[in-house]
Amino acid sequence: MAVGRRAEMMEENRNKLIAAARKAFAEKGFAAASMDELTASAGLTRGALYHNFGDKRGLLAAVVAQVDGEMAQRAKEMAGAAEEGWDRLLAEGIAYIKMACEPEVQRIVLLDGPAFLGDPSGWPSQNACFNATSSTVAALIEKGVLKQVDVEAAARLLNGAALNAALWVAAAEQPDITLPKAIEAFVLMAGGLRR
Repeated sequence: MAVGRRAEMMEENRNKLIAAARKAFAEKGFAAASMDELTASAGLTRGALYHNFGDKRGLLAAVVAQVDGEMAQRAKEMAGAAEEGWDRLLAEGIAYIKMACEPEVQRIVLLDGPAFLGDPSGWPSQNACFNATSSTVAALIEKGVLKQVDVEAAARLLNGAALNAALWVAAAEQPDITLPKAIEAFVLMAGGLRR
């Protein structure tokens, strides 16, 4: 088999496993999802899972990275109507918090992710969000929109506030009641950075 075709097949198998795991984790949760059922639904073996991800936890990390990356992209798109700068940064944070009410996001990223992968601030997808927020914060400080504050500190606190608000909403008994409270507090807290 040619090297190029083998690489294509490996990528195809990886994508099949991620798709099957995403469906299983969303429906049953990480702990209840069976590796045998998951691999069978992808038409693959446990060996393919181990080869591509090391173990079930490695597969969860890949699924979380995919969903969290999509969340960041969707938040940008949802905030696209907001004016460039501060309004857009705030709108992205609010959009991220609102996604905590979506069952797939809730289960995979906000409940099972932290429970089985640990602190989300160390996830590569969260680091990408942090880097984007840092760039925006630096630009807003330079334009005089934000107070003179350490860029890293402000970016970490903004990202952390949005993430923790989303975690709170996802874990709430009544997310629809918790959501407006979380958004209001996020907006008020973030507003303290404005000049």
